[in-house]
Amino acid sequence: MLRRLEEDVRRALRVYLIMGSTNCPAGVDPAELLREAIEGGVTCFQFREKGPGSLAGEAKLELAKRLQAVCRARGVPFIVNDDVSLAAAVSADGIHVGQDDEPAASVRARVGAGAIVGVSAHTVDEARRALADGADYLGIGPIFPTGSKPDAAAPQGTRLLRDLRSAGIAAPLVGIGGIAPGNAGSVLAAGADGVSVISAITLAPSPREAARLLAGAGTAWDRSRDKLS
Repeated sequence: MLRRLEEDVRRALRVYLIMGSTNCPAGVDPAELLREAIEGGVTCFQFREKGPGSLAGEAKLELAKRLQAVCRARGVPFIVNDDVSLAAAVSADGIHVGQDDEPAASVRARVGAGAIVGVSAHTVDEARRALADGADYLGIGPIFPTGSKPDAAAPQGTRLLRDLRSAGIAAPLVGIGGIAPGNAGSVLAAGADGVSVISAITLAPSPREAARLLAGAGTAWDRSRDKLS
């Protein structure tokens, strides 16, 4: 990856919101929630429309376009979860896949060099393979217990983040799973470039304030790191 693009991705991962219509409280417009969250400090957005009651077909496409418009108006990367066809249809900035989804090498071949490709990894070997296959960043987790993804693996704390950095993996990393403003600093201290959340923002009384607190946790970590260096 070109250094310029790598640094752009690293910065974008700082406060990474994942959301679909099923993650929003009843009666809440996903586009309005996203707009508020970006105003609070969200730096990247992933459209993940999965689970019971999720949209499909034209309805899913239309929601993707609405959310993408919010991102574009504010200069925030719009990533699609595990749907290369949808990503291509809306010219998304990138796509994120898991270990059980289409292989990263195949995804990279389909989306081209210009798109951001993210891959979930749970071991050092998976991380190395994903990067060799063309991933631009890795999603690491679940860090803490989470109820947002019923099929999530067992939480492993920040150990893997530290292991990845110790193994010499310098690629952009984002932690995911049970992260909130109160524990985000520990994830960054372990080696993550940012934190990815669902319910910490979507179910917060104020998405704007929740995003602001997460962004503030990152700023606080930056200051403490600078003092030590």
